[in-house]
Amino acid sequence: MSLTALFLIPLAAVLLIAAPIVPMIKKVKNGKSPKGAFIFNLCSFFGLMLVCMAVPFGNFVSAAAAEEVADVVSTGAGLGYLAAALAVGLSCIGSGIAVAAGAPAAIGATSENPKSFVKSLIFVVLGEGIALYGLLISIMIISNLG
Repeated sequence: MSLTALFLIPLAAVLLIAAPIVPMIKKVKNGKSPKGAFIFNLCSFFGLMLVCMAVPFGNFVSAAAAEEVADVVSTGAGLGYLAAALAVGLSCIGSGIAVAAGAPAAIGATSENPKSFVKSLIFVVLGEGIALYGLLISIMIISNLG
């Protein structure tokens, strides 16, 4: 495959995906609902993805053969990556819930009594710490996979 094709194929894919955004922006500017343009954008995206799966362009779409991938990634490693992703994702969701409950209360307490700022800030930071613990656990999981 020539070097020009390596740049033109992804450029064409990006243009096909981004083309419906222009009518969508025009509809929003005119005060109309962009629902039709949004549906067209989704349909063109999934259509392009189906074309890319049905018509692979040599080794452009899939860089590695199936045997090579099977040799590199085992089931245990896949479950390890899944565990790392769940550790980060669920801890971030929990952190978001904690901060969503603590931050408005901290703002309200600070507006009534400015001296309570540090105490309320501590509760918000403790909620954010949950996400850092999840990130730390996922780093430990991934370091043991290699």
